[in-house]
Amino acid sequence: MKAEEYPFVQELITDKQGQVLKVVLEFKAYQRLLDAIEDEGLYPAMQAVKGETPLRRNEALEELEQL
Repeated sequence: MKAEEYPFVQELITDKQGQVLKVVLEFKAYQRLLDAIEDEGLYPAMQAVKGETPLRRNEALEELEQL
């Protein structure tokens, strides 16, 4: 993986196996990303489920069927 392959990314910080651990962004780029998320209403939705345990795919599909 190369930082140049991703928009806004200045640097990728990886572990010894090459797995990305952190992404370094310019602060203005970070703010633009946050604005975009907030504009789409995703941020409030993310905050609302922040403490919930993620479901497996089949569990999520079962819950959707119950709606």
